[in-house]
Amino acid sequence: MKTAAYVQVQREGKTRKLKRRRGIPLWIKGCALPAVILAVWQYIGSIGLVSANILPTPMAILSSFYELTLSGELFSNMKISVIRAALGFLLGGSLGLIFGILTGFSKKTEAYIDPTLQMLRTVPHLAVTPLFILWFGFDEISKVLLIALGAFFPIYINTFLGIRSVDTKLFDVARVLEFSFKDKITKLILPAALPNILLGVRLSLGIAWLGLVVAELMGSSAGIGYMIMDARLYSLTDKVFVGIIIFAVVGKATDSLVRLFERKLLKWRDSFKG
Repeated sequence: MKTAAYVQVQREGKTRKLKRRRGIPLWIKGCALPAVILAVWQYIGSIGLVSANILPTPMAILSSFYELTLSGELFSNMKISVIRAALGFLLGGSLGLIFGILTGFSKKTEAYIDPTLQMLRTVPHLAVTPLFILWFGFDEISKVLLIALGAFFPIYINTFLGIRSVDTKLFDVARVLEFSFKDKITKLILPAALPNILLGVRLSLGIAWLGLVVAELMGSSAGIGYMIMDARLYSLTDKVFVGIIIFAVVGKATDSLVRLFERKLLKWRDSFKG
């Protein structure tokens, strides 16, 4: 028979083990794989196994990043790209949220609008790019609208899904509590749909960055995409990698910001954490 003291010691031992396991910060765990990849990459480049014109070493890319930073070229192009992506996301995301709410609340609105939107959703970005150029030229408006087109659908679909996924039993509770129509929306439907809406925001931000690349590659005189194309013409592979890494880092930063909002706004949700 195990005594109470023995069981207590075992529990304390397990608690200490769990604390040791959880002692490593998440950001260090997230950096482990990239660190290994960079180390192998640097070794392969340093021994000359791959040509620097094809795959420059991380140190060469870091040197190019430093030079672009000193010259001001990197931040001027990044500023333009961020503004384009932000404008496109705000335009497409806000429209997606509005249409998602309209179709989610009304079956009649869904019947008239959703089939057309679902058909447009399947059209690739590259297919509509020539049309945008013909309509709006190479000005900023064509780039912003192309980004907005990609940012629209993830928020629209997830908002619609979030509203339609609200448990009908909650409406019975709202009826008992005599909720007004406004209370049903603000205190019941939108909070219940918020996880899906925030997921749509994350997906929309990712597609906005993809749309930004397409928009800047189709004919731009500034931006990270333009910098990549210009470097490709002169075979400056290290500069191309700098642009790619900027897209990756800024994209991850925006995604992490939305995840932070998720943790703040969804504290009430009791879900599996893994």
